[in-house]
Amino acid sequence: MKPGKTHKASAKRFKVTATGRIFHRKAGYEHKRTKKRPQYKRAARKLVEVRGADKRMMRRLLQI
Repeated sequence: MKPGKTHKASAKRFKVTATGRIFHRKAGYEHKRTKKRPQYKRAARKLVEVRGADKRMMRRLLQI
């Protein structure tokens, strides 16, 4: 990937805060949702911060 260009697919799926933290949605929320417990569904609606090596990759893709 050339430096200076934002990866548009990643930009649509990740949210960057003013302080530079990167958040994403939990996987599997929409799939077979009727069978899942309400506690899981509530927790899955919340955004989760990207951690570890993934954060480094996201910074590169989002040009932060």
